[in-house]
Amino acid sequence: MSGVKRPTSANARLKSLLNQSDNRICADCGAPDPKWASANIGVFICLKCCGVHRSLGTHISKVLSVALDEWSDGEIDAMIEVGGNSAANAIYEAYIPEGYSKPGPDASHNDRRRFIRSKYELQEFLKPSLRITSGKSSTDSIRSSFSSKILDSFRLKPSEESEGMVEFIGLLKVKVVKGTNLAIRDMMTSDPYVVLTLGQQTVQTTVIKSNLNPVWNEELMLSVPNNFGPVKLQVYDHDTFSADDIMGEAEIDIQPLITSAMAYGDPEMFGNMQIGKWLKSDDNALIEDSIINIIDGKVKQDVALKLQNVESGEIYIEIEWLALDQ
Repeated sequence: MSGVKRPTSANARLKSLLNQSDNRICADCGAPDPKWASANIGVFICLKCCGVHRSLGTHISKVLSVALDEWSDGEIDAMIEVGGNSAANAIYEAYIPEGYSKPGPDASHNDRRRFIRSKYELQEFLKPSLRITSGKSSTDSIRSSFSSKILDSFRLKPSEESEGMVEFIGLLKVKVVKGTNLAIRDMMTSDPYVVLTLGQQTVQTTVIKSNLNPVWNEELMLSVPNNFGPVKLQVYDHDTFSADDIMGEAEIDIQPLITSAMAYGDPEMFGNMQIGKWLKSDDNALIEDSIINIIDGKVKQDVALKLQNVESGEIYIEIEWLALDQ
């Protein structure tokens, strides 16, 4: 499910998983560079959230240090099976009430504890059919229960949306391929990175130093809510001693992709073929028409964008649609 390759050693496998873009920020508050994980839930978390997880007890969250603790093969297998922070949050945060704000990196301990308890211990944001009653059973049984539940959830059809709740219908796997002719924001060059925003979710690429034609080839994951809007793409120049400078932006209309995917259903039933198109117009940032294809049983779309509100710059991305009910 996760698409993570399995290096031979336990440490290498864990490091490979941690290097996924969605795992480079805390699953609960978005703080960068998490060094802890809940082995039985399958998420990477920061030090502040780690303290709250520990207070819940190991029957709910078994916290391990990525660098200091020894991990068993079974614990790493469970983390890989879940698929990372984005996949876990698509389940554990599927029913966050509309207008509810997750705690940020600078949230108070009380706000952080209230959210984490609601998310994992009380399971208030989980689809009711997936809720797990976690008594004082062994870690293995809890982990096994969660793993089977989360895997099954990707094959369940979304239930009727509850009033005032957010339900996710699928995942977007966005591969940020490259940028060309990006704007200069330092003396002679820039240190660019890409930020993607959908609703309250924000993910970003790594920073590439001193390069106006960067190649990322980096995959980012976003959960798609029932009432989705466009994905906002922004490019920034990283600055060490001042605020990062904007290097352009664009909006990605994901409606054609999702409509085409839903019209055809299970893409594995079809051979390679074109199933849709997002047309270039004066109202969007497309460089050319963006074709939606089924390729090897997957719904994919190549998108070339001319950055807006900036003197120059183009971004090339590849999008894959992953429906939760497949």
